[in-house]
Amino acid sequence: MYTTLTATKHWAAKNQTAAFILKTVIGANVIAVLAQLAVPTPFVAISCQSLGVLLMGFALGRKAAVSALALYLLEGAMGLPVFANGKFGVGVLMGSSGGYLFGFVAMAAILGWASDKGCLKSVWKSLAAAMVATAVMYAMGLAQLSLFVPADKVLTFGLYPFIVGDVVKALVACVLVMPAYRLFQKI
Repeated sequence: MYTTLTATKHWAAKNQTAAFILKTVIGANVIAVLAQLAVPTPFVAISCQSLGVLLMGFALGRKAAVSALALYLLEGAMGLPVFANGKFGVGVLMGSSGGYLFGFVAMAAILGWASDKGCLKSVWKSLAAAMVATAVMYAMGLAQLSLFVPADKVLTFGLYPFIVGDVVKALVACVLVMPAYRLFQKI
């Protein structure tokens, strides 16, 4: 097995463009699969896609993570059922949960940047990066959600139901991040 991983790493070093494309496609589709683990709610589904963004952001680094999220949004916009609960289309991006989806791109950029800067050497630095990235995603999501619900209900529909789950997801991502990072470093 070690020889196979070494050969894969040598291939990736020689074929950087192909390896980047492969990381991007894998990242986008890991997020798409995790998005299907969702509980529908009136305005924003509770799903595992943010866990996917956390994992891919850390594992892929800034450039590949942002590319993976851009591909993920493009797949959904083009009609592939990759968003939470199998949703798709530009209408989802422009709807009540669209700000969170766009926020995932910013989230991936922050996580990837932190990963590139070495935060993966510390669970605490990884957790701090995850919390900052999640806060930015929430800011973007709540801003767009505010166009669809009364001002006094924005936090009720777009933040409060998700806080505990997202803290747990951040902890899970930090525990899993080193194995995921090692995997993608070998690809």
